[in-house]
Amino acid sequence: MKTEQSHNDKDTFLAKWLAGDLSDETLKTLVSEADFNSFLKIRKGIEAYEVLESPIEESFAKIQNHIEKKEVKVRPLHTKAWVLGIAASIVLFIGLFTIIGDDIVTVTTNFGEQKTVALLDGSEVILNSKSTITYDEKTWASKRTLFLEGEAFFKVNTGAAFTVNTANGAIEVLGTQFNVNTVSDLLEVVCFEGKVSVTTMTDTIILLPTNSVRRINGNATEQWNTEATKPTWIDGESTFKSVPLHYVIKALEAQYNITIDAKDIDATTIYTGSFTHKDLNTALKTVFKSLQIQYTEKEKGNIYLNSK
Repeated sequence: MKTEQSHNDKDTFLAKWLAGDLSDETLKTLVSEADFNSFLKIRKGIEAYEVLESPIEESFAKIQNHIEKKEVKVRPLHTKAWVLGIAASIVLFIGLFTIIGDDIVTVTTNFGEQKTVALLDGSEVILNSKSTITYDEKTWASKRTLFLEGEAFFKVNTGAAFTVNTANGAIEVLGTQFNVNTVSDLLEVVCFEGKVSVTTMTDTIILLPTNSVRRINGNATEQWNTEATKPTWIDGESTFKSVPLHYVIKALEAQYNITIDAKDIDATTIYTGSFTHKDLNTALKTVFKSLQIQYTEKEKGNIYLNSK
């Protein structure tokens, strides 16, 4: 049985866990199950805060003033240090849900899963496999902003500005239909209806219907037109146009819950084509045989690639 911990102990455990100095399993042995579940929510809330621009700046400033008087010995993380300091003091000073509350909504899909989400304004989001959206219900009426990891198709009702934040850039619209794919260092946006503004670290591009834009690893922005009226993945087929093969591999892994070992091939090879979501063997053949790449499954769910 876990012993009762002081606030200071729990705060220190939390900070070390967020810094990566404690594993999930170790943390479970140090705190109660209720505290561990609360800590998981804290981590989600911190991730969401950075991209949702949550209007709680004054509260964070007050917490930071308290933190200056409190020493917590953790490994410094430079630009993330203030996040860890705040997290370590949440329980002691203002309580978990003052920062996160029950208003932060997170929707996640699993391997090979699609999920349709109805937002508060009637807008609709269809999430592709292994994707996540996070948004704040409390501020939604005045600021339609969410964070996306993975891929999603948006059907946005007319209204205030609607912003999709990603790790690779932001997409802003008033009312339209568009697809966003953000995986690793890739950002790809396709406009199917209305007008879309895509902002990256270096430029802002306006998309009209049929316009597409992609930026990979900070390289030059690519633009092209499409004849499609919606993303093909909604109907069970992932389609790619001139992308490095390793992004296709990531999509296969997300769709079929497999691991693909590509160390013996050139994963920067450019691929144009598609694969089905209905049969793994067919999908593997479609992608790799066209590139003369052999694949073998030595253990269930582990695919190994090599060049012929």
